[in-house]
Amino acid sequence: MPHAMQGIFPVVITPFHADNTIDWDGYARLIEWYIDNGSHGLFAVCQSSEMLFLSLEERVALARFTVKQVAGRVPVVASGHISDSMADQKTELRAVADTGVDAVVLVTNRLAAADENSTQFRARMDDLLSALPSDLSLGLYECPAPYRRLLTDDEVSWCAHSGRFAFLKDVTCDLEHVKRRLTLVEGTPLAINNANAAIAWPAIQAGGHGFSGVMNNFHPDLYRWLMDHGRAHPELAAELDTFMVLAAMSEGMGYPKLAKHYHRRIGTFDSVHSRTIPYDITEKHWAVEVVLDHIVNGAERFRDRIRALS
Repeated sequence: MPHAMQGIFPVVITPFHADNTIDWDGYARLIEWYIDNGSHGLFAVCQSSEMLFLSLEERVALARFTVKQVAGRVPVVASGHISDSMADQKTELRAVADTGVDAVVLVTNRLAAADENSTQFRARMDDLLSALPSDLSLGLYECPAPYRRLLTDDEVSWCAHSGRFAFLKDVTCDLEHVKRRLTLVEGTPLAINNANAAIAWPAIQAGGHGFSGVMNNFHPDLYRWLMDHGRAHPELAAELDTFMVLAAMSEGMGYPKLAKHYHRRIGTFDSVHSRTIPYDITEKHWAVEVVLDHIVNGAERFRDRIRALS
């Protein structure tokens, strides 16, 4: 069965002006950059979008703007439910659904507290599903904040075979888990899109349906090349994989603000303002700009090598 919600799915960051308002012109340029650099789809209104620090009005506006800007060129999925109460979550999810996104993504940690089991998870899932249109495609996201709630095998299988779910951003960060999930969803619409750069290439080689990690904000085109051509060039793919795994270690140096520094460099937008990371990352993470230099220059060297193949 084809998986419509698979491939390179960047987690879309939100550019802000220095006055803390959303930079819509910069956001439009960012969307075009993702598409121009090989993205199969976009995951808007997620943790990288700083959704925990966005009002409902802003979350809805971001989803709607993304759909309008993309204009059907690639699928757009979006989340945006951050509340504790189920009533408020229903309001949030219905509002996002009304924006015209291709799938609404459910955050797993909103469906069960850290000390709750699958029974409570399933009860809340059923409650949410009954409140959403039956023809609405859905996704799942094991968002790490405020805590990571991984799906059990039974939960993955149930969601896959329900026919309602088309997208899973897998945050197990474990190759064996990804492989097992690929078996669980076989023959269903549910695509397993790994989020962890350290296992991105092995997961793709194992039949993984896509990559939806934060480093798609730096070099989605290189992940796209791995998916499309890596098997035909195993030595280069292995070298590229090593580079991108090490580059991904920079996530701890102030992401998503680090990604904003990168996009300011390339002219996507002007401000690196972030609600999630209010501090100056160049002061807290010494030589972070030099690290970014190496990421940028290393990626360009691999692009040169890829171009030389043709």
